[in-house]
Amino acid sequence: MGPRVDVDDLMDAAAIAELLGLSSRRTVSVYRNRYPDFPVPVLKSDEGRCLFWVRQDVERWAKATGRLT
Repeated sequence: MGPRVDVDDLMDAAAIAELLGLSSRRTVSVYRNRYPDFPVPVLKSDEGRCLFWVRQDVERWAKATGRLT
């Protein structure tokens, strides 16, 4: 069993793009490929199309890399 996550702490690519000030949700995919330390999604559909991250993981990464103050 994976870690327990509060559903209110989950965010999709659109929410990450908004948080980081990116132009679109597709840019999150670019970040995932470009930055090996980008947080791993904690939830994804069988097809891998719907991905969700834990907000705290994304915020921690963004602060550590200077993308969020």
